[in-house]
Amino acid sequence: METHALTSALLQELRAPQPYPVVSLSMPTHRREPDNAQDGVRLRNLVAEAVHRLEADEDVPRKVRIDLKEQLDRAVSDLDLRHAQDGLVIFVRPGEHQLWSLPRTVPERIVLSDTYLTRNLVAAKAQARPYWVLAVAADRATLWDGSVEALREHTADGFPQEPEEIQTDPQREERQGDTPSTFRDETTRQYLRGVDAALAAVLAAHPRPLYLVGLAPAVGGLEEAGSVARTAAGKLLKGGFTNGPAQELHTQLRPTVEEFERASAERVAKRLDEARGRRTFAAGLDEVWEAVREGRAALVAVEDNYQQTVRLQDGHLAPVGPGDEKSAGHEVREDIVDELVEAALDSGAEVVFLPDDALAAHDRIAADLRY
Repeated sequence: METHALTSALLQELRAPQPYPVVSLSMPTHRREPDNAQDGVRLRNLVAEAVHRLEADEDVPRKVRIDLKEQLDRAVSDLDLRHAQDGLVIFVRPGEHQLWSLPRTVPERIVLSDTYLTRNLVAAKAQARPYWVLAVAADRATLWDGSVEALREHTADGFPQEPEEIQTDPQREERQGDTPSTFRDETTRQYLRGVDAALAAVLAAHPRPLYLVGLAPAVGGLEEAGSVARTAAGKLLKGGFTNGPAQELHTQLRPTVEEFERASAERVAKRLDEARGRRTFAAGLDEVWEAVREGRAALVAVEDNYQQTVRLQDGHLAPVGPGDEKSAGHEVREDIVDELVEAALDSGAEVVFLPDDALAAHDRIAADLRY
């Protein structure tokens, strides 16, 4: 599975306590040769280490240990590393395994616990900057699940939609005289109101930026039919995309999405400047981590590729340099940024990923605080 499949309901299921142990494995992967040649060997070694830890754990019954080992073997067998992205997460419990391919690198870890380790999935989902795309025409409306990586049609929650009765009378069309008249037909207006209502429900359950795609009369008709379309982040006034194809629609929409992201980055920068003036500002990993733990962060801004290995020492985070990860004394956290992002989202904070070096003056991460 990929990050677009991580819904709120599935995340809640993954976080639910389960009988000990469930196994979480994570490791970095590579998209291209020659770096990806090492991924298969690294995965087999990681699985072997997980099996060794299961065998050494006296709290794991023999029957459960055998089942988990079988699921690990099936996970390896099902995985095609030729289509790897930047990170791999494997979840295993008796009778089930899940494979997650992430567009974000993750540390190599093995965790035996009573819940799955979801922080890498949550951070990858946030970094992918998901959005919705509604492609609308007089005879069909389709909804698309978009991200930095790709676009996929969303065939649920009332989509796709079509009018109950499509007007096909040529003489009527001739009398109407032009394309905009189609959207003054009551059947079409009723259909557009249904599209607006279904779209409102999706956005309420999964809030994201919305982009509208269609000819100007279709987009205008939708905006007249309800209120949701008027809040769109951007519009692409081109027709012929209600059936995709997904890759072409993704390509055509990219400039519109990038323009919205540029404007969003400017708004975030202004908000952080205002927070500094109000003295409700935090910068640097340790300060932001503390604010997130205390539930004081309203907005967390972090650079796209910022990752840091740290040591938890006296309640504070101390950076760990290369080769120093195994040194004794204090707990080392390899995925602290992912952990922070997950905690921020859980506390109701907004998390925004910005281009590299956008926060260079603030040690790559900053926050606007509630108080």
